[in-house]
Amino acid sequence: MSKRGGVKKQSFIGIIADEDTVTGFLLAGIGESDVQNGENWLVITNKTPQQKIEDAFKKLTSRDDVTILLLSQQAANEIRHLLDAYDQMLPTILEIPTPAHPYDMEKDSTMHRINRLLGAQ
Repeated sequence: MSKRGGVKKQSFIGIIADEDTVTGFLLAGIGESDVQNGENWLVITNKTPQQKIEDAFKKLTSRDDVTILLLSQQAANEIRHLLDAYDQMLPTILEIPTPAHPYDMEKDSTMHRINRLLGAQ
């Protein structure tokens, strides 16, 4: 939990990924759904419109109770332009592999930023 203004506030992890990955994280206890903020997850498929992924990303990154946002690399590739422009500290964005789409470091925006900061090419 974070402490802002002397009041403890609960923090959540958001996730945008395929059904198996989201289900696993929900079973692990990261799921949150309420009337005001809605869910902190989005299940995507190959048929999910890019606009829906973009809207979920914008909504989750604008919530002050989401401190980490997990994105499958499949979802990240769909909204790469938003990730490249994203410059906030919180929520921290992490690209994760899924069973159907293994992790590719060459496509990870965060790894590109880290490599630039370290002077690696």
